[in-house]
Amino acid sequence: MLGCAALALLLAGCDPSQKTSGPDGTQPQATAPALPSNGAQQTPQVTAPQTAPQLTTAQQQQVQSLIRQVESAYGRGEADYRKGQLPEAKTEFDRAVDLMLSSGVNIKNSPELQDEFDRIVDAVNALEVEALKQGNGFVAKVEPSPADVATDVTFEVDPNIVAKAKAELATTKSDLPLVVNDYVAAYINFFANSQRGHNTLLHSFQRAGRYKAMIQRVMAEEGVPQDLIYLAVAESSFQPRAMNPHSGAGGMWQFMPHDPSYGLARTSYVDERFDPEKSTRAYARYMKFIYNQLGDWYLSMAGYNWGTGNVQRAVQKTGYADFWELYKRNNIPGETKNYVPEILAAIIIANHPEQYGFTEITLDPPVLTDTVTINYSVDLRLVSDLVDAPMDELMALNPSLLRMTTPPDTSFDLHLPAGMASVFQQRIAAVPESKRDMWRYHRVSADDTLASVARAYHVQVADLAAANQLRESDSLSGVDALVVPVAPAASPLARTVLYTARRGDTLVTIADRFGVALDQLRRWNQISGTGVKVAPGRRLHVAESAHVERTTTGRRHRGSEKSDAEAHEQGTSRGTPEKHAAPVAHKKSRGTTTKKERMQRSEPAASSKKSGAASAKNHHARKSAKR
Repeated sequence: MLGCAALALLLAGCDPSQKTSGPDGTQPQATAPALPSNGAQQTPQVTAPQTAPQLTTAQQQQVQSLIRQVESAYGRGEADYRKGQLPEAKTEFDRAVDLMLSSGVNIKNSPELQDEFDRIVDAVNALEVEALKQGNGFVAKVEPSPADVATDVTFEVDPNIVAKAKAELATTKSDLPLVVNDYVAAYINFFANSQRGHNTLLHSFQRAGRYKAMIQRVMAEEGVPQDLIYLAVAESSFQPRAMNPHSGAGGMWQFMPHDPSYGLARTSYVDERFDPEKSTRAYARYMKFIYNQLGDWYLSMAGYNWGTGNVQRAVQKTGYADFWELYKRNNIPGETKNYVPEILAAIIIANHPEQYGFTEITLDPPVLTDTVTINYSVDLRLVSDLVDAPMDELMALNPSLLRMTTPPDTSFDLHLPAGMASVFQQRIAAVPESKRDMWRYHRVSADDTLASVARAYHVQVADLAAANQLRESDSLSGVDALVVPVAPAASPLARTVLYTARRGDTLVTIADRFGVALDQLRRWNQISGTGVKVAPGRRLHVAESAHVERTTTGRRHRGSEKSDAEAHEQGTSRGTPEKHAAPVAHKKSRGTTTKKERMQRSEPAASSKKSGAASAKNHHARKSAKR
């Protein structure tokens, strides 16, 4: 739950079901999973060890200042929690705990700080348990796409909507042949005049801002109409980690797994269906292939949803190579009947948003990244240390990663916050390549010593000194950063797949030890309920695929009619970085600052056609129940 290995040792005694109030004692609101009710504050009684040294006045002042910072971070997290912004709340809660763990102050030597630590951990733990009862804990729920909420559209046509839409077609600039009929008008009416339809389409338009420039560039490079971007409205609402639990289709464009025709790699480490740019290029090439088969963009949209072979057979059966004729004659399934009109409605509204009440659209800022191509395994926690970016941001920038570690012995495009490529390359050179999936990188603060850093990371002082070419007695004065030789056994996800629970373990401590979410651990091991107890000796999966967002739509969908293999290959030919020298502690340059200005970051970037009955059977097998 919390991204701190040290926290695991202190969570074992916490009861996550205990309803503990937040540190500031404020009364929660009901806009998120209900906060635990305020009752008598049940603060663990912490007694300072009898041998604990007395803190100096300066140390006491440091503790007081630290507690104020922790309270502030927790307060921001609780405010985000009330608003339902659970990932943001988790980031602030993690920051509150990390402030204490990375402060250099021995928590056990300060009863006041120990009390604050226990109180914060209990409060955060209780909030996550409450959130788990209503969803995935602090993992944001996937939003439904406009297509998901349009299942109850009634086809009562508003003549005013039809007249307005037809009038605006004369001034609409689109590279698709747009048409307005009763079917399209019904969806325009739904998205414009119902609160549910309006809100979901609005959120989809807003989210499109993250990827719109990239998608437009890729579509221009592949030679397909720009307005085909709006198929993502129906497929995923522009959510790159969207996943259909019924069919297994995934990503922004909802590709099926295990289909090489799209040219997207899928391994135990990476699923390129979730890579925004690679999946977009595969989508553009696939749409181009379908159009070359069918010769009509409306039929191509239908083919993307239902399968090209099925559309070809419907055309052969009726003699009409026209989507609307197939619609009227009931030669296409209901889901595909809805699919094309709802996309056309989205395109028409996107071209004239103010005319349909979408006056409040503020596009999300585009995802800006630096990309470094690597061919070694590196833990995202180390990357977080190196570029000083939160884990959540790095995971959002690299949605194709299924683990917290990049794949070994293969090329991977690691996306970093904008402006950080050179910083990453400079600092990663201090860590031996074979250790990059376990070691850490620590920025030295004024009060750090080799002993305090070793304690914080649970390593031996001698090992820490040796890794940085220092003596155990050396001061860290003038040292900017240290590499930390975390042992493989203690390294999160260090090639560990199964873990045998020990006495005293709970699901919370195991999840924290391996840097995974509590709901992931439960899901991978088919553990239901909200309890956290685990029997000693039980073997648990701790390093399977990371969380992917689930779509609620019942479809998916396409078969595997394939174009030429070259049309879907996604290989790259970039060079690989050179091997780096032995690690050494980073020295501060006289008269320079260790902080670097960074650019503003935003959120997180077919072989021959199958024919006949075999293709139809393949499509039918891949399609799930109708919405």
